[in-house]
Amino acid sequence: MESGIFQTTYKKDMALRPTPLMKWRLVIVIVVVCLFPFFGNTYQLTLANQVGIAAIAAIGLNILTGFTGQISLGTGGFMAIGAYTSGLLAANLGMPGWMTLPFACVMTAIVGGIFGIPSLRLKGLYLAIATLAAQEIIQWSIVRSALGTDAIVVPPITVFGLSLSKLKIAGFGGIDFWSYWMILFWLVIVIIFAVNLFRTKVGRAFIAIRDQDIAAEVMGVDLFRYKLLSFATSSFIIGLAGGLLAQYRGIVNYERFTIESSIFFLAVIIIGGLGSISGSIYGAIFMTLLPAILSNIGQSLGTTAPSIARLVPFAQQGVFGMTIILFLIFEPEGLAKIWRDIKDYFRLWPFSY
Repeated sequence: MESGIFQTTYKKDMALRPTPLMKWRLVIVIVVVCLFPFFGNTYQLTLANQVGIAAIAAIGLNILTGFTGQISLGTGGFMAIGAYTSGLLAANLGMPGWMTLPFACVMTAIVGGIFGIPSLRLKGLYLAIATLAAQEIIQWSIVRSALGTDAIVVPPITVFGLSLSKLKIAGFGGIDFWSYWMILFWLVIVIIFAVNLFRTKVGRAFIAIRDQDIAAEVMGVDLFRYKLLSFATSSFIIGLAGGLLAQYRGIVNYERFTIESSIFFLAVIIIGGLGSISGSIYGAIFMTLLPAILSNIGQSLGTTAPSIARLVPFAQQGVFGMTIILFLIFEPEGLAKIWRDIKDYFRLWPFSY
């Protein structure tokens, strides 16, 4: 049984996976993730791609809300900026899908930085209302402009002039298959960036602002600079999620980026765990699969109990809200804390302490 983790060098002490068990868990996850698209069907790949995009957006929001303590209700609006930027560049200028993503990220970061300026004077509920205003302003601007009249049809992603929907290698292919690898690539990049961000001076400044902004300012942290940087960094990653969604779905419509989507992503990080990168992924998995499971239950009851099946779509909203309430009451630190408790239990078993 482990009696502690003892390191003899700074290099080992700073390692992200200091124990062999942690390394083996990571290897197992990598193997499962890489083999999944070869065994999953189209429906399962679609859910996996939705989880990947939601996880990227949740990590971006968690950087702002979970690690910096700046509540945001504008995630849907910022995703819309990334999606429309990527979609317009691909549809009107003929840019390849992968090339539009950096422009989508930068544009969203600029807009996010502008709306982050009031964060120096606002906090808590007032900041939440300000970001809600950002959501409404972005949505209103899209609806009232020429962009809101018709949906933007995004050209399919091509590789060497061949559409991904038609590209098949050894019997495997299709838009969902290849999009899975594209989304997985960017998700891994975002995870590596976010994990290492909070091992740097900038990341520690974010955490200091979250814990006590006045004390952080006394210690020399420039509140305005780092709050603005947090908004820009968060928006940059959220813009990436919006661009990936546009490229994957092949169509951009403002109805995908309403206030409901902002609340959805806030629920993802609450259920997954505020201030946890892994929690963002757990929350994205949970909140994406929960509606799918309820929908499948409703379809299965369609023949045997049609009256109950008709109530399932309405029950989804109730289950959605009840899940958030239960997590806030019984486990405010989310699924990340539950997983951490499970690991601690088996590491200390059979000793209760």
